[in-house]
Amino acid sequence: MNWPLELEVAHKLAQMRGWLEDQRAGAVRLRGVDWFAWATAGASNSHCQTAECGCAEVLVTRDAAYILTDEAEAMRMREEEVRGPWTWQVSPWMQPQLYELREHFVQHVAGGAPILSDRPGLHERSLPVALREERLVLLESEQSRYRQVGQLAASAAADALRQARPEWSERELAAACVRALWLRGLQAVHVLASGAERQQRYRRAPAAHDALGSHAVLALCARRFGLCASLSRQRRFGPTLSTGMSTGTAGAAGGMDDADAAMLALEAVALDACETGHALSMVYHALDSAYAYAGQPDTVRTSRQGGIHGYLAPEVAAGAHTEIILKRGMALAFHPSLPGSTVEDTFLLDANQLHNLTHDPAWPSIVVQGRSRPLTLALA
Repeated sequence: MNWPLELEVAHKLAQMRGWLEDQRAGAVRLRGVDWFAWATAGASNSHCQTAECGCAEVLVTRDAAYILTDEAEAMRMREEEVRGPWTWQVSPWMQPQLYELREHFVQHVAGGAPILSDRPGLHERSLPVALREERLVLLESEQSRYRQVGQLAASAAADALRQARPEWSERELAAACVRALWLRGLQAVHVLASGAERQQRYRRAPAAHDALGSHAVLALCARRFGLCASLSRQRRFGPTLSTGMSTGTAGAAGGMDDADAAMLALEAVALDACETGHALSMVYHALDSAYAYAGQPDTVRTSRQGGIHGYLAPEVAAGAHTEIILKRGMALAFHPSLPGSTVEDTFLLDANQLHNLTHDPAWPSIVVQGRSRPLTLALA
């Protein structure tokens, strides 16, 4: 059911009130950018893309739901960000009045009972792990918003790479990508760009002043509605060294060379392991085996590989002992890499099917294990 926003907020308020009963607590207090977006069905409480917490909080008790903010932010947030059945508690923006008034109010409405928080302060308790895991399973309305984010992010990456020139620096490519994201209403959580030389040395690194040269790799994570979509794309400046295999996009400038073939074969092992009921660690071990077969042993121990996505990227990183069980409605993004090559998209797990949220139908692609996967764009 693709709920309207008000019904989604009501559902989440009911969830939080269930937590209060289970934990015998008096209030749930959510400060983080991630949790604020979750509770409000996509609103933002921060101007700063790197901030962990913002200028507003969510406070939920058994019989009320509040937005706590200050006078400098309340008008804009009411008019442009937050909708739903919230009561606004607005304090002066300056310290120490803001802190004192807000803390007094929170303690009062909690009635002396414990306060559960995502970022607990003094006399507050952390949200139990089981409650934190509840948000990893996305509602259909969240999934619908996620599809929008994924499509816009993929379009931005394609625009930036199609504009790129071999004499551009890595920073110029990153800047073109950030501009493309902002023009589409997306925040750039991170943008990584590397040229032919640095991509051979580093799996993932911030853009430097080096020229792109013959090959460019662009990896990004973009956010809107609080949801983070990650992907990577590659471009070769010059003709492709095709194996003769046809792509899945008519007329696209691309073909699968040896580097693409090796990279996509490795990735397919990980994606095949993404099934409901499997532990996230199974994907990690599948990647470990695939790297060993590709002649790159120990890569999973020297390079991050991704994991469960959602309101953080990642929400849970894949590791040897991450025994969290994959469920329908979870989002997943992995970024396996080989020297000079990488691949990444954000997928939604539905039963044992993976739906690609960041698929770009205009990008050269090929079907691997029933999934359309991106190739290296080859333009002179």
